[in-house]
Amino acid sequence: MVRAFDWHDGERLIRFGRGVAAEAVEALGGPAFLLLTTSRAGAVLPAAGEAAAAVHHVGPGGVPELAAEALEWAHSIELPAVATAAHSWARPHGARVVALGGGRVIDVAKAVAAGLGGGARAMAIPTTLSGAEMTRVHRHAAGVDESKPRVRCAVVVCDPALAASQPDDELAASALNALAHAVEAPCTVNANPVATLAAHEAARLLVGAFGDDQPPDRDALALGALLAGYALDSTGYGLHHVMAQTLVRHGLAGHGLANAVLLPHTAEALRRRSGAEMDAFGVDVAAAAARVRALTGVTRLRELGVDEAALDACAEEAAARPQLDATPPRAGRDELREIYGAAL
Repeated sequence: MVRAFDWHDGERLIRFGRGVAAEAVEALGGPAFLLLTTSRAGAVLPAAGEAAAAVHHVGPGGVPELAAEALEWAHSIELPAVATAAHSWARPHGARVVALGGGRVIDVAKAVAAGLGGGARAMAIPTTLSGAEMTRVHRHAAGVDESKPRVRCAVVVCDPALAASQPDDELAASALNALAHAVEAPCTVNANPVATLAAHEAARLLVGAFGDDQPPDRDALALGALLAGYALDSTGYGLHHVMAQTLVRHGLAGHGLANAVLLPHTAEALRRRSGAEMDAFGVDVAAAAARVRALTGVTRLRELGVDEAALDACAEEAAARPQLDATPPRAGRDELREIYGAAL
């Protein structure tokens, strides 16, 4: 079992360990926060709902539209005046928008906090390995000016019993999303020694968590995802995430499976660009990703109902994304289409 810890990283607190969810309300600065969650996530930590001033359930869909709905809801809530502990992350003058859920819920919470302004802070209790709780990457709510600063969570309460609580097949897909964060971070133009160290340790934990004929090490997965999210937040993303996000935005795959199916192929594309950085992981990333991918039950895009014609539009859209400059040489439309085709 991974040892519990508190990590004070600039303006934010990350609390990690088995059982820390039981102290989540205190870590979040006390009751009377705005809670965003789902039915599944809310059921695993009912104390969060009981302590919330109001609860909003986030449905399926795109983050901009979901965040716009949640932002309108947040504006309608009159928060009670409460005395909070003397924590820098729990100042009483701004709303606390708490996400209890996976990456979609957390990204919506970040977008709502950004849209509210006025000292509002996002906070998260993750129930998947998305890593969204560690990054300032999110789309704004529909109607919010793109120039408005993004936010990252001021408090993260990461309990492996929740963060790695998905069924085994979904957990494997979520783990490959996290592994993609770790793998891409050292290959970007913004790579730095601290992020690279975090990425290497994250990859070691994530790959090693899936042993032969053994249940996955969920504590290692939760910590690996946390570190991978930290690394990606520091460096930004490039080729792999552009391709996976494009599949998701076209409705061709869920977030976890898009990353899972693509990673063995995009890892090879990253190796062609950053061979030394990929070798430094000490494992064949593509092979390791393929081994874990088998646990998801899906290995090809065609198994998700994707056809050849849809990939042409994905390649065109992905080729226009500016983030491709982060993993030079910039991938062109033909290379992207070839990678999509290999994953079909």
